[in-house]
Amino acid sequence: MARKKPDAGTEPGTGPEADTGAEPGTEAEPDEPATSESEELLFGGPLRYDIGWSAHEDAFLQLNFRAMLTRLPALLASSFRLARDADRRAAGIVLAAESGRGVAQAVSLLAVNSVLARLVAGGSMADRLRGAAPALIAMAAVLTVAALLRAASTYATGRLEPKVERLATERYLERAAAVELAAIEDDAFHKLLDTAQYGASSARRMIATSTRVVNALISLIAAASVLTVLHPALLPLLVTMTLPSAWSALTIARRRYRSFHVWVQHARAGRLISSLLIDTAAAPEIRVHGVGPFLLRHFRSMSEAQESEQERLAGLAARTGLVAAAWTGLATTATYATLGLLLLTGAMALSVAGTAVIAIRTGSQSLDTLVLEVNSLHEDALFVGDLERLYVEAARRAVPTGGARLPDEPGEIRFEHVTFAYPGSAARPAVDDVTLSVPTGRIVALVGENGSGKTTLVKLLAGLYAPQSGRILWDGVDAAGADRVQLAERVAMVAQDFKRWPFTARVNVGIGRAAYEPTEERIGDAVSQAGAGDVVRDLPRGIDTLLARAFSGGHELSGGQWQRLGIARAAYRRGSILIVDEPTAALDARAELEVFEKIRALAGTGQTVILITHRLASVRHADLVHVLEQGRLVESGSPEDLLAAGGVYAELYGLQADQFTRRAAEPQEPPEPQKQPGPQVPPGPQGPQRPREPQEPPEPPGPPGPPPARSPETHPSPSP
Repeated sequence: MARKKPDAGTEPGTGPEADTGAEPGTEAEPDEPATSESEELLFGGPLRYDIGWSAHEDAFLQLNFRAMLTRLPALLASSFRLARDADRRAAGIVLAAESGRGVAQAVSLLAVNSVLARLVAGGSMADRLRGAAPALIAMAAVLTVAALLRAASTYATGRLEPKVERLATERYLERAAAVELAAIEDDAFHKLLDTAQYGASSARRMIATSTRVVNALISLIAAASVLTVLHPALLPLLVTMTLPSAWSALTIARRRYRSFHVWVQHARAGRLISSLLIDTAAAPEIRVHGVGPFLLRHFRSMSEAQESEQERLAGLAARTGLVAAAWTGLATTATYATLGLLLLTGAMALSVAGTAVIAIRTGSQSLDTLVLEVNSLHEDALFVGDLERLYVEAARRAVPTGGARLPDEPGEIRFEHVTFAYPGSAARPAVDDVTLSVPTGRIVALVGENGSGKTTLVKLLAGLYAPQSGRILWDGVDAAGADRVQLAERVAMVAQDFKRWPFTARVNVGIGRAAYEPTEERIGDAVSQAGAGDVVRDLPRGIDTLLARAFSGGHELSGGQWQRLGIARAAYRRGSILIVDEPTAALDARAELEVFEKIRALAGTGQTVILITHRLASVRHADLVHVLEQGRLVESGSPEDLLAAGGVYAELYGLQADQFTRRAAEPQEPPEPQKQPGPQVPPGPQGPQRPREPQEPPEPPGPPGPPPARSPETHPSPSP
């Protein structure tokens, strides 16, 4: 092969395909390789993909050399389209220069034949040299032109390659960013993302490879034309000399490509383990718990599994190469024996034989280059094909554009019998036949235990998922047929695991509305609304401080500080609906109260706030509470009504209140008895101890009552 794909342990490039000695163009299914201990322990089973699901429509893996040559025009056309889209002028220069080089080579061969004919003719040496001089001058001129054309081609190719890679990468990222969230979370689509990411670098290589293919093809045509003119029997022998290397290169390429697809997830897992060893977030636990040797051991195990596959492929390649070399040796012997026979029988002049030798060597070299480069072009085209399949699949799973216009100021958002289950999940639906109302301009709380469907419900509201049954209505307009871009414009979200962008604090706030210029006034307002002013003022460079410790000058925030910036990001977005999922999980009690005051202030401006929290004391100011249990809606009402009803909400509220009241009700340790007057004991190293007064245990407070009239003395709240 002309190029080696990335080694095991760094990039996917190995696979469990056995060589059965089948005829070229066929492959037998390999035995399933053993699953390593690391795969079983860390990932729960073998990290292999079944290549059958992504088989190419035109059966790339079953191509023989003739079929590959048949596809050559399509491969070259695909490469030229990429080059034209990236830089039309440079693409034209490459095509013209390589065509000119091929013509120059044909002219130089004819000039060589003329020179040899003059030199072996009769007469004095001086006369023969004078007769050959015009041909020599012509040959020198042609070689000069060929050198200039090569320089132009090299320049244009170097200019094209990075542009083609950038264009292909942009298209890849653009498509990936535009698909539904469900597609990103789908294992099969993520596999396509894994393989397609190599299409950009393959597209770049296709430019240089196509250049060499064009050059070799034109040179081969020139040499073959000269050989046909010299003697028709020489052309078939030339082809016979090169067929073995063609079969060898195609067979090896097919194995490697199949291997790449089967092992791509295994290689990604190996890179994941290696990245964990240098991950900033994992570093403390790696050092405290001694995880480093554990990860290194499993990285070694994963890499050794890939290395054994690389070793197997190398053995098969060596065996294939030996067969091809033996075949090539026999064909070369037959070619030169035929040439000698033609000389002995007088069927060919000596000058013609000399030109034939040069043409055979040139043609053989061109054909070898053509075979290797076409094979390389074919292999790169497979990966570009993965990229093109991603384009098609991403278009099919893209977020839809256009649709019905949502009301400008809806009175309510209503869920009607909404059901949603995550793909591939055999468990109960995450949201099961839920009907509820979200009145706008109010604070609506979603309450329930872990796994009750709260986060899934707000993702459905935000349009991140589409319900599998039921409807979500904005004043009667079904969100399923609404303009998704407009829907997203209405929503601001502070997710429980919101993204901590490795950029400046300014960008971390302004990215909430990335299309807008992050002005000082708007950034300042958002920071103030979120109560993050102290966080920004304490940063070394204020709002322009880089929040990524991995870079020079970077700074790291605490979890609570990040939480405030996340809320500032949502405030900057100014969506009419603010979704906050556990917004105070990383805050202390005082900071939590401040944050909820800010959230209530946002609701006071007409913004709808949907609050998800486990801390039920924070819900007491909500206008409406929906209680979920195992994906179903079990209760709805105001906090006061739900407490009075004594249902699930009251039970959860009581459980949290008990955690604090029980601690206050526990008796204190009995006081030390006072000593009777008597001899004083000399003080110890701690100094004299003052006897403690006897204390009476406090009376346990009563059960929590309705929130409206509660006070700290009579109605304990499960405060943070």
